[in-house]
Amino acid sequence: MVEVNRTFYEFLRLERVRGWRERAPEDFEFTVKVHQSITHRARMKANEASLEAFERMKEICRVLGAGVLVFQTPGSFGPERLGDAEEFFRGVERDGLVLVWETRGAAWEKADVRERLREVLEGVGVGHVVDPFRVLPVFVGEVVYFRLHGLGERLYYYQFSDGELRRLGEVVRRYDEQGRRVYVLFNNLAMFEDAGRFLEFLEKGRFPGLTGGRRGLDSVREVLERTRFPVSKSVLLRRVGWRLVVLEDGRQVRLGEFLEGLPSKRSFGGVDEVLGLVEGLF
Repeated sequence: MVEVNRTFYEFLRLERVRGWRERAPEDFEFTVKVHQSITHRARMKANEASLEAFERMKEICRVLGAGVLVFQTPGSFGPERLGDAEEFFRGVERDGLVLVWETRGAAWEKADVRERLREVLEGVGVGHVVDPFRVLPVFVGEVVYFRLHGLGERLYYYQFSDGELRRLGEVVRRYDEQGRRVYVLFNNLAMFEDAGRFLEFLEKGRFPGLTGGRRGLDSVREVLERTRFPVSKSVLLRRVGWRLVVLEDGRQVRLGEFLEGLPSKRSFGGVDEVLGLVEGLF
């Protein structure tokens, strides 16, 4: 499955999304992110423009065969606006769509706010979208919807370790055992790779080897070969420092731990030059 995010930025032509549906396998599922005119411009107020936008989103979902519509409000949308969201969700005709809402910002994570949010979401039947590495949802219906953004200092620049994905699996199984349908959306730069690793773990009980099963300097080489040279230390850290490499003993660490030891005021011409400088750190 895939979550369509382009619908946040533009109202896609129905012919275009119909083509996606026709080319996708029959059992392939789409979910859809709601247009920003509802969440960021109208700020969840149930006015004429937002209600019209919602009807257009329903039509896109209908053509795609999408059953879940995702709302994501900005960090500036605080708990003081919860009443507007409640009114909006109560006022729209869903036509069978499952609505889920991702709140953003630390203000939503306070205990009293979470309780108020739970009461509202339960009352309107809207699921709470969260990153389970940060917080668990206050309310879920038949659908549990997770969006994983990564745990790094920079949003999206992250690769999940086997240990982190194993903990995620424990959370997913708890909801699965309750008979709920659990969606796990990876929203980080290594999302396709991480999603594949997580799926293999769920299906087979083991993880595929990172960096093609290579370890030590060979693992570092595999990651470094993903970038272009010449390159400075700062650019190298930004491009691949967040990625995981595998030590000889099997431990997974961020490549940035070794790249930090590189000299700063110089450019590196190739992979072998960098490997020669970090070799002593292994």
